[in-house]
Amino acid sequence: MSDPTVTSASGEDSAQRHDAAVGTWAIEHLSPSFPARAPWGTASKLRAWQAEALEAYFRHEPRDFLAAATPGAGKTTFALRLAVELLKRRTVERVTVVAPTEHLKRQWAEAAARVGIPIDPSFRNADGRYGAHYRGVAVTYAQVAVNAALHRDITLERRTLVILDEVHHGGDALSWGDSIREAFEHATRRLSLTGTPFRSDTAPIPFVTYLQNEEGIRISRTDYDYGYGRALRDGVVRPVLFMVYAGHMRWRTKTGDQMEARLGEGNTKDITAQAWRTALDPKGEWIPQVMHAADRRLSEVRQQVPDAGGLVIATDQVAARAYAAILEGICGQRVTVVLSDEKESSERIEEFSRGTSRWMVAVRMVSEGVDVPRLAVGVYATNASTPLFFAQALGRFVRARRRGETATVFLPDVPVLVALAGQLELERDHALDRPAEDGDGDLWNPEDALVAAAERAERASDSLQQEFAFEPLDSHAAFDRVVYDGADFGGRAEPGSDEEWDFIGIPGLLEPDQVHELLRSRQARQAKRAANRRPPGDAPATPPPVYRTLKEQRSLLNSLVGLYAKNTGEPHGLIHAELRRTCGGPAVAQASVTQLQARIDLLRKRLGHR
Repeated sequence: MSDPTVTSASGEDSAQRHDAAVGTWAIEHLSPSFPARAPWGTASKLRAWQAEALEAYFRHEPRDFLAAATPGAGKTTFALRLAVELLKRRTVERVTVVAPTEHLKRQWAEAAARVGIPIDPSFRNADGRYGAHYRGVAVTYAQVAVNAALHRDITLERRTLVILDEVHHGGDALSWGDSIREAFEHATRRLSLTGTPFRSDTAPIPFVTYLQNEEGIRISRTDYDYGYGRALRDGVVRPVLFMVYAGHMRWRTKTGDQMEARLGEGNTKDITAQAWRTALDPKGEWIPQVMHAADRRLSEVRQQVPDAGGLVIATDQVAARAYAAILEGICGQRVTVVLSDEKESSERIEEFSRGTSRWMVAVRMVSEGVDVPRLAVGVYATNASTPLFFAQALGRFVRARRRGETATVFLPDVPVLVALAGQLELERDHALDRPAEDGDGDLWNPEDALVAAAERAERASDSLQQEFAFEPLDSHAAFDRVVYDGADFGGRAEPGSDEEWDFIGIPGLLEPDQVHELLRSRQARQAKRAANRRPPGDAPATPPPVYRTLKEQRSLLNSLVGLYAKNTGEPHGLIHAELRRTCGGPAVAQASVTQLQARIDLLRKRLGHR
């Protein structure tokens, strides 16, 4: 059978007729009011940043364009809108998408199909060429590295737009970077996308421009940047509450010495690392206690967001299976386990994304860019500590579907993780040159790069296992504090206590300023309670209701009314009047605890189902 893309007069004419047909289909499904609207099937209209980025691109129409947008902001919609415009203008004839994983190839192809760009996600290097009925292909960085010459030839055949998704992966290995340059050096246009425009090492990223700063350090130059801070203000992403858990750890070293330490108490790096590993051991008490708290948090969030889901990020397959068994015992439901990027795992991710089940456990992380918008609660149960990994992991939880949603991530009290959590809004560029001196608190410590390399395998190497061999003996968790917007709230509390519940039980549907207000209120109440603490054993066996005071109930009701007013455009007074008619009782100032709670529950239900 002949190759459908062999260059011939008849084949060329056929391809051109097909291109015109596909282009017409795509254009008919787009609003002509560029840049006001997004591709049909991706979003009802472009977000402000997407329109700005398109305008920035078409101002000069550069060959290379690097767009950095925080995870969850909508990079795919932006890229496809740009692709449709370039195809429509005949600037390019073909589109090649390069993605980190097999799962993302299919995700890109499905999104492209909705805007009338047929892309082949099943293309293999052995195929040689792809059929004329496709407008392009989706391949992985690894595919390109295996046969860069093939992808160079495909790129040379037609004017091609290359979309490099999560382009920082181009620096994962020297051979990868060289292969990407060879394959796409002659592309007509290159669009590089990233949610994390930096690496934990100094490997250069292909097709990214580096400029020297005043210290002589070469820093990546981004053509358009949309950071987490702005996205949070725009309501595009969720604010993140970090529930930080410390605890007492005990382990035996390979020399037979018994060690013990508390997480987060200024230990040396070695002691912190071994205490951290002890905490993550599924046979200890730390993991079950933290997962129990996370499941209670998920139950609270699901009162307002009924389909909210949770994700546990594990270090390896053995831990992942053990964590899933623990969670199933806690919540009484089947837990989805994702171990790799194989086809079966992709199907599990998609099934979980479409469903309403509570928990998923993944080795290291669900791949960056994988879209599971209902993830709202996470447990960071891995020993990965690089800024790149942390940012990618957090990206799984921040995508907002409606105003008022919050994300909650449970963290071990490890200094490097807490520092990263406190700097969530910090925007970084990729630096090729780093200072030689690295202190204990430096987030660019070269040890992190070694850890990142080890984490590319399912398990650490045998030599690494032997070097740090130890036997976890026991562990116990303790709630330490909440980190939110760079500030700390609350203090040490035992799992299951009133003090812990004060923080893990806050509503899951609040505006960022309302979260601040409530956290400050809970912190003040915790301090007051600590001053008059009952003797051990006298505490109630079950957590009391979250909203126990009239003042707090009135504040929460007013906050929910404000959120409802933003969503509906109704005046606050009319909403309060309607609540009184429906639930009964006097005005807010005279209403009882029960009457206020009835109104709160009604508004929660309405907001949760919007």
